[in-house]
Amino acid sequence: MADLLALSARYIDNDIYEGAGLVNRPTTELSELGDGIAMIEAFSHVVVFRTGDGLVLFDTSLEAFAGGVLKSLRRWTDEPVSNICYTHGHADHVGGTGAFVCEACEKSARRPRIIGHENVSPRFRRYELTNGYNYTINARQFAPAAELRMGEGSAAPGPRRFGPDPWIEPDTTFRDRLEIRAGDTRFELRHAIGETDDHLWAWVPEHKAICSGDFVTWVFPNAGNPQKVQRYPLEWAQALREMAALEPELLLPAHGLPIAGRARIATVLDNIATALETLVSQTLDMMNAGARLDDIVHGVKLPDSLMNKPYLRPVYDEPEFVIHNIWRLYGGWYDGNPARLKPASDAALAAELAGLAGGAGALAARASALAEAGELRLACHLAELAVQAAPEDREAHGVRASVYAARRKAESSLMAKGIFGFAERESAKKASPGA
Repeated sequence: MADLLALSARYIDNDIYEGAGLVNRPTTELSELGDGIAMIEAFSHVVVFRTGDGLVLFDTSLEAFAGGVLKSLRRWTDEPVSNICYTHGHADHVGGTGAFVCEACEKSARRPRIIGHENVSPRFRRYELTNGYNYTINARQFAPAAELRMGEGSAAPGPRRFGPDPWIEPDTTFRDRLEIRAGDTRFELRHAIGETDDHLWAWVPEHKAICSGDFVTWVFPNAGNPQKVQRYPLEWAQALREMAALEPELLLPAHGLPIAGRARIATVLDNIATALETLVSQTLDMMNAGARLDDIVHGVKLPDSLMNKPYLRPVYDEPEFVIHNIWRLYGGWYDGNPARLKPASDAALAAELAGLAGGAGALAARASALAEAGELRLACHLAELAVQAAPEDREAHGVRASVYAARRKAESSLMAKGIFGFAERESAKKASPGA
C-alpha cells in the first residue's frame, strides 16, 4: 500500500513532477488516510468515511471499476454503505453505483441513500439525448481504451452506449447546501459550479477534511474541454478560495493524490485558483479592448511558475482551451472574424484555395514541408484543406496522417492528443491501398 500523503507531500514541497501516471493511479487499491477515512484509487477515486452508522462514500467511479473498488472496500470493512454522495454526474463518478445498490439488495440491507445536486438528474437526461455524440467524443478523446473508460468493459459488438445502464438517480437533492449526519460525523455539502453545473464539495469538520471532487485533479483544471459543454473557471476559483478559508488539514480529491497539512493545502488551492483567475482576467481585459478570439488565444499565457507545478501540468486540459470557454461564456460563439459569421462551406473554401495553389497536391506538399520545419499549426491547416479539396486523394490523406501524427506527438494534453490522433487514424485508413 502506497503512502499517498507522503507521496503528495514530496511532490508539492519539492516541485517534483514524475508523470501523470504516478499521481493518478487507477489501481482500485485502498489506502487508509486517517481514523476511519480511506481512498480507493480508480478512474475517479472513491472516498470513504467509516462512521459507525454506515459508510459514507463520495463517488463510485466507473462501472468497469466498481467490482475492484467493492472488493478493496470489503477487505477494509464490512460496515454497510448508508450514503453515496455524487460530487457531480459524470459517468466516471457515478457509474459504479449500481454495484453498491446490488450489494445491499443481495445482503437484504437498506439501499444506500444517494445524494446529489438538483442538476444531476437533468444531466443524465441530457446524456440520454446526446448518447451517440458522447459515445463518439469519448472514443475520440480517450482512444484506444475508450470502451473501458466509458464503462463498456468489452470490445464485443453492441449498442453504442455512453455511461452506465441505467443511470442511478439521486433520491436526495439540494440546491445550495445540505448537511447530513452519520454517527457523530457531519458532512456539509456545498454546491459550486466549475467543471460542471451540478458539482458539490464537502466540508467534514470533525476531520477538518474537504472532499473536493473535480475541483482538484492534479492536472490543469478541466475548464476548457473542447468537446464538452460550458465550464465556469472564475466560479471554480471562487470555490477553491472558499475551501481554503476553512483551513482544511486533509484534502481528498476525486483524481490525483490526497494532501495533508494546512499550509500545503492552502498553497495548492491558491495556485490553482490563481491560474484560473489569471486566465479569466487577461482574457476579459483583451475582450474589453476589442480583441478577436484569435488574438487572445495566441496572446494570453500563464507564467512557468504556475505551469510547472506538479498539480498544474497540462496533461489533460490546457490553458488555450480554457480561453475558448471563457470567450464562449462571456462573449458567445462569434469569434470576431466577420468571414466566419456566415462562412462558405469548408469544402468550397478548400477547393478555391487548392485552385489558387495549383491543386490539392500543392497544398499537401506545402503542409509536409511546414511540418518538417516544425510549423505544425500551419501545416495542419494546409493538410486539412488538401483533403477537403480532394477527399479521395490517398496521397493527400497520407500527408494529413503524417502531419497529425507529428502534431499528436508534440502535444502534452490528452484532449489535443486524442483529437489529433483521431484525425491521424482517419486519414491513415483512407491513405492505405485497400481504402
